[in-house]
Amino acid sequence: MKTTSLDSAIALKPATERETLNGVVPKVSVIIPAYNAMSYLPATVETVLQQTYQAYEVVIVNDGSTDHIEQWFKSSVHDPRFRLVSQANQGLSGARNTGIAQARGEFLAFLDADDLWHPTKLEKQVDALERSPEAGLVYTWLMFVDETAVPTGRVVKHSFTGYVWRQLTAFNFVGCGSVAMVRSRCFVTAGVFDRDLNSYVEDWDMWLRVARASHFAVIREPLVYNRKYSGSLSTHWQKMSESFKKVIEKAFQEASAQELPLKRRSYAYADLCLAWKVIQSKNKQLKTAVGFWLRAFRQHPPILFVPSFLNLGCVLAILSIAGISRYSKVQETISAVRRRLMPRHLSQQPGLVGGQTVSHR
Repeated sequence: MKTTSLDSAIALKPATERETLNGVVPKVSVIIPAYNAMSYLPATVETVLQQTYQAYEVVIVNDGSTDHIEQWFKSSVHDPRFRLVSQANQGLSGARNTGIAQARGEFLAFLDADDLWHPTKLEKQVDALERSPEAGLVYTWLMFVDETAVPTGRVVKHSFTGYVWRQLTAFNFVGCGSVAMVRSRCFVTAGVFDRDLNSYVEDWDMWLRVARASHFAVIREPLVYNRKYSGSLSTHWQKMSESFKKVIEKAFQEASAQELPLKRRSYAYADLCLAWKVIQSKNKQLKTAVGFWLRAFRQHPPILFVPSFLNLGCVLAILSIAGISRYSKVQETISAVRRRLMPRHLSQQPGLVGGQTVSHR
């Protein structure tokens, strides 16, 4: 079998050659990359144990952590379906690639060490892939929570299905690294995660390559709880800007003449995302955020009608009057309104975890 890969160390085996777990090849491999993640990892693992679908294995990749993850695993994790693989630090993409190489399942589900799953996530995704043999990836809606797992009130809902490459070039509607379940064969044809992206938007790049050859399916329920906090990688906008450019240029390297006009739209949505990240980061810079916001419009004027663009315009206007230091208060007010408007079953707290910020490098 020919293996296409961005990492020569990754070589996927067909199911007939994979090791078994108690004589059975697990259907699903859950891959959890972990770098100094012990503040949240036990709660993350607990949401895997609570899954209604149980025919899985879990590969936790210790990516050069300096915390007590190995001691914790030996003393606290006794389920034979769990394995801990330790390596020198290779970054988020490298850790995921190690998990892919270790995986025995037909379906691979990725879970960041500080995120949480709804108990039915695996069950519903497995069912979707089994009912849609043409689909290579199934994603779900997701809900943002704060670092103590309290819902912020924001639910990300997208429903693109089938051949979605054109839609995916605009932005990563899959949402975050804890959402997708992917057929293992997709990594043979599309390669694996690009380690050169330095743990920024590397999942968008991966899904774009998967989308070129496979259809996507969706579960229209928020089954993933994604933590947002000031120290998370997703707020490091300067490095994210560099990664956006790499992903967009790569995605359009072999684009057709009909597809090339989408490139300006891709850069516009990237600028919109960066504008949000600037005001969400620790060092908020209103002038920089406004610059990204205006450049997004110049790149792709139809973005004017995108709700996120209009919302950001309102936020920037408020902050220009009240001052950038007031952003946290504005954000708290918006979150409080969102939580009040949420259906009761969605507003319940998925889990409680205290502790320090997790950063995967």
